Amino acid sequence: MESDNGTAVTEFILLGFSGFHSLQRPLFWGVLCIYLVTLLGNSLIIVLTLADSALHSPMYFFLRHFSLVEILYTTTIVPRMLADLLSTHPTIPLASCFTQLYFLSFFGVTECCLLTAMAYDRYAAICRPLHYTTLMNNGACNGMVGASYLMGVITGTTHSICIFTLSFYGANKIHHYMCDIMPVLRLATESTFRGEVGNLAVTISFIVIPFFLIMLSYTCILATILGVSTSQGRRKVFSTCSSHLFVVILFFGTGTVAYLRREAGSSPDTDQIIAVFYTVVTPMFNPFVYTLRNKEVTGAMRRLMSRFL
Repeated sequence: MESDNGTAVTEFILLGFSGFHSLQRPLFWGVLCIYLVTLLGNSLIIVLTLADSALHSPMYFFLRHFSLVEILYTTTIVPRMLADLLSTHPTIPLASCFTQLYFLSFFGVTECCLLTAMAYDRYAAICRPLHYTTLMNNGACNGMVGASYLMGVITGTTHSICIFTLSFYGANKIHHYMCDIMPVLRLATESTFRGEVGNLAVTISFIVIPFFLIMLSYTCILATILGVSTSQGRRKVFSTCSSHLFVVILFFGTGTVAYLRREAGSSPDTDQIIAVFYTVVTPMFNPFVYTLRNKEVTGAMRRLMSRFL
């Protein structure tokens, strides 16, 4: 099928890090190590929160799902990225590009919603302790997790269909290592206004608004912490929130820079460097943050190890 703009595109060429040919091997081994650490660390959190009854609380219920989504999110990107780093001519079929973009949107939005649910859990535990068991009962927790996945499915479906119903003729080189939204939109041969508006709407709905709600929750938590009479009590309350707050700042910080910055335009190389942080590096920090700084998780780890030693 042809048009005035050329032949219809059936596959895209992922330029990725082709401009840094001498660094591709070191990048391969670095990304592979990070990916393995991400898989092992997040899998450990899932096992611990399932196996140890001390971690059967709403906070760890949300953390378990967050770790699962982190694994799936990175697996959507990293294996193909590793293969492309070893390839001299990395390409991706149109259908595979569609699938990758769908799951990027799905898991990315689900993570944003889960982090918001975790912030609400901390708010309920610290600011509404007498009502905590009512606010965070099993039905409420399952409902929030289910809604997070549902929002991911709806957003991923509508967003990816909106983009891939556009026409692609001639140009098929994506200046990225994955099928991200803006690099794909730039290749469309018709108006991309609908896709750009959709991207902005998703960014505002699932990055800006959730981040605002999380910060609002922590403002209330901070006010409660300052009202605690003893310094030991304040430290105990803060320790239950610091890990989650660190992950929130890391995740939303890189996401905001990546997607809001793109609306004003940016260089492909800079986009890729930022993308490496939020797709490859950031998911690796989750296990370290929640194990090294959390006495309940380290205690569960010791109990699990004692069963096999």
